[in-house]
Amino acid sequence: MKRINPRRAKLHRSYTAFELADVLGVHQNTVRHWISEGLPIVDGARPILILGSELQAWWSKRREAAKRPCQPRQMYCFKCREPKAPALGMVEYAATNAATGNLKALCETCGTLMYLRIGLANIGTRMPGVDVRRTQAPSSIDARAHPSSNCEDSTGA
Repeated sequence: MKRINPRRAKLHRSYTAFELADVLGVHQNTVRHWISEGLPIVDGARPILILGSELQAWWSKRREAAKRPCQPRQMYCFKCREPKAPALGMVEYAATNAATGNLKALCETCGTLMYLRIGLANIGTRMPGVDVRRTQAPSSIDARAHPSSNCEDSTGA
């Protein structure tokens, strides 16, 4: 799916639906759908005109309404598209350096892996009362227990 950048529309310019679709790289029916969803237009004007500043304000309100902030003890599940608690209350922390790492857990609903980048100092406030198992990430590819299968063995065979 293509990410739309509303800042490509100039603030002090007005656009027709066709021009705005061309600037944003979408189909003109998409712009007409946005108008039916509440994108403000210049009243009484034919063709329908949309101000760039109104588009950017409407877009930012729309993005804020779509956000799903996570509460403590929750991680965002991309399959469910909402914050979920880890299954069985178990989370794994893999340190990437001395200060930060990644939390990894299963979604309680669908079983999909969920990830969260977090600082080591913030684990207690982000996951209070959750069993967080800490593991140390390997320092290099040579330190792994099972090297890649496309590596030659030491005999060169």
